[in-house]
Amino acid sequence: MCLAIPMQVMKINGYYASCEARGSSRDVSLLLIQYEEIKVGDYVMVHLGRAISKVTADEAKLAWELYDEMLMLEAISPN
Repeated sequence: MCLAIPMQVMKINGYYASCEARGSSRDVSLLLIQYEEIKVGDYVMVHLGRAISKVTADEAKLAWELYDEMLMLEAISPN
């Protein structure tokens, strides 16, 4: 199973972007989505250090809500 994390683009330098999510920053390759218009403030889904798609702010928020719900269920699930 693969998991991509929504991150906000904070700075762009060629095919790389500094992205942030929940206080964590990462340098992310934009090469896989080079034909999309990406600008500071946009959200991208990041997998293994690579942006794999552009998403809206609402889609990014929904993804984080789902991840939070999964983590909560994991924490209360008996083993």
